[in-house]
Amino acid sequence: MPTILISGTNRGIGLEFTRQYAKDGWRVFACCRHPDKARELKDLAARYENISVHALDVADHKQIDALAQELHDTPIDILLNNAGVYGGGEDENFGTLNYHAWEREFRINTLAAARMAEVFLDNVARSEKKLIAALSSLMGSMADNGSGGSYLYRSSKAALNAVMVSLAVDLKSRRIGVLVLHPGWVKTDMGGPNAEISTETSVRGMRAVMDKFKLKDSGRFIAYDGEELPW
Repeated sequence: MPTILISGTNRGIGLEFTRQYAKDGWRVFACCRHPDKARELKDLAARYENISVHALDVADHKQIDALAQELHDTPIDILLNNAGVYGGGEDENFGTLNYHAWEREFRINTLAAARMAEVFLDNVARSEKKLIAALSSLMGSMADNGSGGSYLYRSSKAALNAVMVSLAVDLKSRRIGVLVLHPGWVKTDMGGPNAEISTETSVRGMRAVMDKFKLKDSGRFIAYDGEELPW
């Protein structure tokens, strides 16, 4: 049975990833900050015995390390860094930048993915798929930035992209692949009701990208529809 570990599974894209992979027979380690409050995730886990739910705040490296110790001998085919935050509002605008919030976004959107890769590297190496993936955003593309603003979010996702490209270089000799994924503008709490696509469409697209992954693709930045994106 192939295995995936997903962060940020209590709602939105993470919950939909959990639903689709569980339905297709994968063993899913579904992680979120407060499992006791994650009603939809708990209901999903009650329907699928191949889902196990784990408490994980990716901003807390001690929790990441503890989960890695718990799963130390478990192969993980896909390590999927999905958890992320977008502060929004005045915090993101030049002139009213919230530097405390900026540090928090970096810790969650960037540093967490690096720490997850470090501590779960051997788990991924033991698997057949050997893939580390992270959900970024087109807003992290410097080449695509024609509107400015969103300083905290843009910079944290651009930094995430840089981290993942370095991982792709450093891990290629171990035949471990790395993908940076753009989910599109999705109807979630973060994306809002005016977004273009559903979580189901976004996740099915990203799964197709990961299904087709070859080691030569490592380090690429790819949208849910298969389009390669500029850095």
